[in-house]
Amino acid sequence: MRITDDILYVGVNDHNIDLFEGHYIVPNGMAYNSYVINDEKIAVMDTVDAAFGDEWLKNIADVLNGATPDYLIVQHMEPDHSANIQKFLEVYPNTKVVGNAKTFTMIGNFFRDLKLADENKLEVKNKDTLTLGKHELTFVFAPMVHWPEVMVTYDSKDKVLFSADGFGKFGALDVEEDWDCEARRYYIGIVGKYGAQVQNLLKVAATLDIQIICPLHGPVLTENLEHYIGQYNTWSSYGTESEGVMIAYTSVYGNTKKAVELLAEKLKEKGCPKVVVTDLAREDMAEAVEEAFRYGKIVLASTTYNGDVFPFMKTFIEHLTERNYQNKTIGLIENGSWASMAGKVMTGMFEKSKNITWLETSVKIMSSMDEQNKADIEKMAEELM
Repeated sequence: MRITDDILYVGVNDHNIDLFEGHYIVPNGMAYNSYVINDEKIAVMDTVDAAFGDEWLKNIADVLNGATPDYLIVQHMEPDHSANIQKFLEVYPNTKVVGNAKTFTMIGNFFRDLKLADENKLEVKNKDTLTLGKHELTFVFAPMVHWPEVMVTYDSKDKVLFSADGFGKFGALDVEEDWDCEARRYYIGIVGKYGAQVQNLLKVAATLDIQIICPLHGPVLTENLEHYIGQYNTWSSYGTESEGVMIAYTSVYGNTKKAVELLAEKLKEKGCPKVVVTDLAREDMAEAVEEAFRYGKIVLASTTYNGDVFPFMKTFIEHLTERNYQNKTIGLIENGSWASMAGKVMTGMFEKSKNITWLETSVKIMSSMDEQNKADIEKMAEELM
């Protein structure tokens, strides 16, 4: 695939994978992206997952037509992008590996028997440039987006941002699907904790004339870039992307579920633009976490369990708080047959979260709903509007 006259795609699609990073369901596989910049000097941008080394090297050979790469630029050392560094150097031993100091430390840690000679290394610092001929590359460090060695690369000739894991998404490139949904799940799940660092990178990106974004996962972005950058700004600032209410619940014998269904019904009657109801025991946890970050208001409904909160709810809240969940309004529905503790536990789990607004109305069910519970649910729905 040709991206510009000089930039060519040499990545691969992975339809064998079922769980990305060992826990994210990827029904449409993954893309591991790599690019070749063909100029007076030739640069290869990143490698791919270990399982696809031969396919990737063939892709490179096909576009080079016998030429030899001068540089292998390593923007990110996560193995789905760096696993073939040693294999690449076995084929192209005179290539210089371009990275920062932390990159080379990680190369030593991942490849114990790879001894890079000084002539095979080009260590760069933040904002350093590398001229290939017509193309001048600027390296912008992006620590903790989402590993400490990450850097992105800007090509001033074709106005391309090679964005590492930024602007990536789940899904192979030979499957068409909505970008926002899988990019949101990818971002929130993997990068969500590091909003401040992403904001810093976006400030630098705002000073560049970017016409094309080439990420390490997902499609090359060439149109409507303001939408993708806007989404990243919202996600990384923990803002509200969509108006509506998410209700996340756990229910053992169905009584908490009935309360949730009544609340959802009341919200719809009052004209709530979107009501998302998620059974945490049955739905993909990553999807649930994504929805919690998408909407500005959330209701948590759970039973007391072993003097605590139901395990799926506890796991859900842990996923939120470890990703710096903030700037949200939260309401609580708790159910306890004799010693209700769920509400207290759920509240306590957010004690270190920033800018959480608690609804004045809460619902405390003792086994099954009574008339007071129904009245409180009506009041909660009104407060959420």
